[in-house]
Amino acid sequence: MENIETYLSEILEIPKDSISACSSFYMKKKVAKNKFLLRDGDVCNQTFFVEKGLLRMFSIDKNGREHIIQFAPEKWLMSDRSSLYFHEKSKYYIEAVEESEVLLLSNDFFTGIIEKYPHTAENNDLLLQKHIRNLQNRVNSLLAETAEERYMNFIKMYPDIMLRVPQWMVASYLGITPESLSRVRKELARKNFETS
Repeated sequence: MENIETYLSEILEIPKDSISACSSFYMKKKVAKNKFLLRDGDVCNQTFFVEKGLLRMFSIDKNGREHIIQFAPEKWLMSDRSSLYFHEKSKYYIEAVEESEVLLLSNDFFTGIIEKYPHTAENNDLLLQKHIRNLQNRVNSLLAETAEERYMNFIKMYPDIMLRVPQWMVASYLGITPESLSRVRKELARKNFETS
């Protein structure tokens, strides 16, 4: 469980000799490819930390089309925050895209960590603010940017995901069709070839 130890020590700045005491706040789970951790209509009771593998969060519209909200590769957290915090039924699915090992962080994970290690509150707040910033940037990207700009932002955010998921999933995340994504990639390849 190297990734959670890195997260706790480097991100939350918990002393390395205290990390084992944090294990009471999470449970390890293996998740097979295409298995769900959350479904539309469920109440989300946990946050998922990806130790190994890849998750995706998506919704399905009334026409049956999937809309990918987020990917979570190793060392990322994923949860339906509104369902978790407000105890509402979720509108999302969380699915393992690959064989995955996740840590199920209890509902009181962060509050428990902060009670034990008060200095982590500032780091936790910073993480939350970064998450909000990323969500705002994502909404703005979908509303105001070209498909090419969205694709370039996607590559910056998820450098290796293109090698791990089918093209239709990337297109779903970008809010475009797979055919449009193919055109964007061909145009970028052409531009890159012309400048080299």
